[in-house]
Formats: sequence, C-alpha cells, structure tokens
Amino acid sequence: MEIKEGLSSEDFKNVKNNQELLTLIGEKNAACKKVKKTIIYNEELRLLQIELVKLQRWISNNNKRVAIIFEGRDAAGKGGNIRRFMEHLNPRSSRLVALNKPTEIEKGQWYFQRYIKELPNPGEIVFFDRSWYNRAVVEPVMGFCSDQQYKEFLVQVPEFEHMMYEDGVIIIKFWLSISKDEQLKRFEGRKENPLKRWKFSPVDKQGQILWDRYTHYKGEMFSKTHTSYSPWMMIKTNDKKVARLEAIRHVLSQFDYEDKEAKTVLTPDPNVVMRYYRSNTNID
Repeated sequence: MEIKEGLSSEDFKNVKNNQELLTLIGEKNAACKKVKKTIIYNEELRLLQIELVKLQRWISNNNKRVAIIFEGRDAAGKGGNIRRFMEHLNPRSSRLVALNKPTEIEKGQWYFQRYIKELPNPGEIVFFDRSWYNRAVVEPVMGFCSDQQYKEFLVQVPEFEHMMYEDGVIIIKFWLSISKDEQLKRFEGRKENPLKRWKFSPVDKQGQILWDRYTHYKGEMFSKTHTSYSPWMMIKTNDKKVARLEAIRHVLSQFDYEDKEAKTVLTPDPNVVMRYYRSNTNID
C-alpha cells in the first residue's frame, strides 16, 4: 500500500519557488493534487501572457487590426477568459467592448452600426464580450427581435464579416461551450457569492429553462455564419482554467510574431479547441 507523506510547515519555509515545491510534492508523494494543478496553471498562464505581450507589440508595430469575439451561453466563462487575455496588455492598444442593450436611437439604426465604431483601429486588439451575434442566439430566444430582423441578420453577417476581412481586419470568433449541469452549478455559485451576485440576471434565469431553444439557434448560427475567412472556434469550458489557457494558445497560434518562443506549448489542444464541425460530441 502506497503511503502519502504530507508536507510540513518547515517544508514550505524551505522552498524558494514553485518548481522546488512541485519537486518536493513529487518526492514526498504528497496528496496535494489541487495545489500542484494550481501551480502548473499559474506558471503556464504566465508564460502565455508573456507571449501575448510580444504579440501585442507586433500588432502595434505592424498596424494590424484584431477583433476577438467571445460568445457562449451565460456563465460559460467569457469575462474570465477576457480578463486573462488583457491582464498584462498595454491598455493604450487593447480594449474591451461589452455593450449595454441598444438605446431607442440605436434600435432605429442599421443593426451593425453601433458595432462598427467599436472595431479595432490600426495597431489595436479589441475583445468583444458578446458582439453582433446577440442577434443570432440571445435575441431570438428571448424575443428581443422579430423573425424578419433575425433572418436579415443571418443573410447580412457573412457579408459584413467578409468586408472586414477584405479590409484587413483579423476576426477570431470563440464559442465557449458549457454543459447544462455545469451552467446550473455556476448560477448557484453566483447567487451565493456577494461579489458575483450582480452577474445573475433575469436572462440568466431563462438559460436553463430555454436550454433547447438556445441549442437550436446556436446550431443555426454555426451553419449560416461559419466561413473560411471567419470560422467559429469552439472551446470546451467545463474546466475554466484549461479553457483559458487553450484560448490564449489558439490566438497565439494564428500569428507569426517576432520573438515567438516555445517555452511552453503554443498550439491548442484539439480536444478542447476545435472548429465547430469537427466536434463529435457537443457538451452544450
């Protein structure tokens, strides 16, 4: 029978860095799986964020325009992903766009009009916490748009994105995929945590009730808006930390920037990140 020796307070005093702590855990066969996983995650995140800083400098120096879209069901981890992307980026050339519901004036405008002014300028990365794709899933599910508006959107959005592509805007579209049970678990966590209670809205409450409707419209969105110039990338997010690392890896893998180094894996795990049509089993 294998004996698992624990770590003493003296052990923690003697280690100088995370690598020494990992070595000690291995030597003593300590039952510290969660600690080990957290240490590895934090180190991987640090290395990937260093690469993101390099990528941002390259984008800025070469006047590239990059738009990264995060879509998914409520509680799938859009905000958490974006925070890890932006944590160490220069705020002068990176931006978060998380628009409120449209005003009365905006409701009378062309649907894409309020998003056009938020598109990246030369040398800038813009992160969209939800985007024009509200009209593809959330709005028809919740009855916030008419059937005619929905159909017009599906016809226009590939053309809209093709115009951006032809003009040099680089678009990366993520769909964060979460299971129904995991979504419920996160909803309950939001209600219990006073720091996250603001995240729980009336729309969230409908997420579980209208799960199948969301699934239907999600499938329609993929079939009508997944293109060679603007593909949908699905990320499995039941494990939030893994999803964050793999999302960053996917973005890094799309660019041949200067000083790109392989101190950690810079290509995403195909079992976590995949084009939508390559997923054999959809968790959401």
